[in-house]
Amino acid sequence: MSPNKKDVEEKAEEAEDYEKFEEVANAESTEIDIGSSDSVVEFEITDLPGVGPAIGKRLAESGYKNVEAIAVASPNELAAAGAIGETTATKIIKAAREMLDIGFETADIFLERRKIAGKISTGSKALDELFAGGLETQAITEMYGSFRSGKTQMAHQLAVMIQRPPEEGGLNSTAIYVDTEGTFRPERLVHMAEAYGMDTAKVLKNVVWARAYNSDHQILLCDQAMEMAPEKNAKLLVVDSVMSHFRAEYTGRGTLAARQQKLNKHLHHLQRGAEINNLAVFITNQVMSRPDAFFGDPTAPVGGHVLAHVPQTRCYLRKSKGERRICRLVDSPNLPEGEAVFTVVKDGIRDV
Repeated sequence: MSPNKKDVEEKAEEAEDYEKFEEVANAESTEIDIGSSDSVVEFEITDLPGVGPAIGKRLAESGYKNVEAIAVASPNELAAAGAIGETTATKIIKAAREMLDIGFETADIFLERRKIAGKISTGSKALDELFAGGLETQAITEMYGSFRSGKTQMAHQLAVMIQRPPEEGGLNSTAIYVDTEGTFRPERLVHMAEAYGMDTAKVLKNVVWARAYNSDHQILLCDQAMEMAPEKNAKLLVVDSVMSHFRAEYTGRGTLAARQQKLNKHLHHLQRGAEINNLAVFITNQVMSRPDAFFGDPTAPVGGHVLAHVPQTRCYLRKSKGERRICRLVDSPNLPEGEAVFTVVKDGIRDV
């Protein structure tokens, strides 16, 4: 089938845009400075060569609303999102990376960028000390443990704390909550908010909730959450729990490879969204009992090595006497291993 006139004109227009972009990029006098915090240049995706209004609209509807998201995308993902060829997608990604000057940088520049990461209090001073001030944005934090270990209670507490001002342990932001097990309870948000004297009606409106009914629905909701985050001023995404549907839908050794591949892609999308949106992603995880463990604690998180490698911080929650809980920091790139004891009461997460 021969191409129609409209397709030919669009391809010619894209080629012309690329030629103009390369001429500007190769000019010795042209400099794009985005390193200075005093004068940050904001780019639109339609500034990219080959991205007209139609393609730009399709990309935005698929979640690629800024140049940063395009720059870190893969060609096949971008091609599918924009209904374009992989060759065109590759050129668009290359142009986005050149526009943002993505590449190697010195550690001092990276350190400055790390300083914009926020901290969210857990409601417990002991836990906050364990996390060096609270849960960090731009990262995924995983908490795993058996039932009634406090995972969901922690998720509710963070959804309240994120709304408080920075001097009180929050970020003056909102939360997005993806519930996979049907354990979200707005009543708990009310109890926790009342303990701090907060406006409960406002607190409830600042938590956007959705129930995920299968793994595909979960992935879709998380992708939508990343799109919503800037307009909702959301700095916290809760996924409670991340493995529930994957564990139920993929049973037996024969499905393990497909499950892990799908899970790996899901987790990397969460990580990319956390970095782009300066967002804290808090995921809870289920556990299993290892039958081969004759000594020590037989409890182990599900998800295997794929899940173990992606989150920056991993914590193990376990029950103690009464309402006491113990949180053990298992893995972190910059924090030492340690433990903190806290309690779960009507007011929320508190020190013992």
